[in-house]
Amino acid sequence: MRQYTYGPFKSRRLGLSLGVDILPKNKLCTYNCVYCEIGPTNKVVSPKCRIKAPPSFNYSRELKDILKYVPHLDSITLGYNGEPTLNENLLDFYTITKNVRDLLKWDKKPPQITLFTNSSTLYSDEIRERVKYFDLVLAKLDSAVDVDFQKTNQPHQECPSLDVIINSLEKLKREMKPNKLAIQCLIYNSNRKDFISNNNNENINQLAYALKKINPDIIQIYSIARIPSEPFVFAIDEERKREIVKIIKKTINNDLIKIDYY
Repeated sequence: MRQYTYGPFKSRRLGLSLGVDILPKNKLCTYNCVYCEIGPTNKVVSPKCRIKAPPSFNYSRELKDILKYVPHLDSITLGYNGEPTLNENLLDFYTITKNVRDLLKWDKKPPQITLFTNSSTLYSDEIRERVKYFDLVLAKLDSAVDVDFQKTNQPHQECPSLDVIINSLEKLKREMKPNKLAIQCLIYNSNRKDFISNNNNENINQLAYALKKINPDIIQIYSIARIPSEPFVFAIDEERKREIVKIIKKTINNDLIKIDYY
């Protein structure tokens, strides 16, 4: 029986990915995103919350037992059941993962060690110091307008402002070189007249300016692909994704930044 890993599975953004969950089995997150595929966050926690959940001896063994059968893996990806940076032992998981990965033989280059984060804790120097070692950090930024941020992500009241989050992402980009930072923007629609989604022109334009400031290596525009937490939200279509990419490209005006949509 597995304690930490799930998959491997084909990821839209990462290729063949082995997921690693380093949080308790109950969802632990600073947000309660309306589109979350895991379901509602029963208790939204402060970004100051810290848990001690070190890897057991079983983690290294579990990783070895699985990885030897997938020599073509693209990513070992930490983050599923909430916000993984809340675990104070994040670097312990990273170190064991890297040690196991580096001992094995691969059909092509070794899989990257990837971290998902919703960006709410990155204002902390201590958290950024842990995060910067990952080969790739996938950081969330769905909104650059506060009203959209509050409705879309429903953050804990102690979460930092959007300005602080954007500045933190800009700092992380500088601090984690030569590793890579990807910003993920999930854009969705709503079928409720009293709930305007983040798919509005003001938000998309402000997101473009925020992304220009952050200057990430990769920008990923995507939408809902599984059953969301709230039934009134649904995916934008491919044409709208292309329109958003066009707006962002025009604003950032930087061919060095890779922009994808899914």
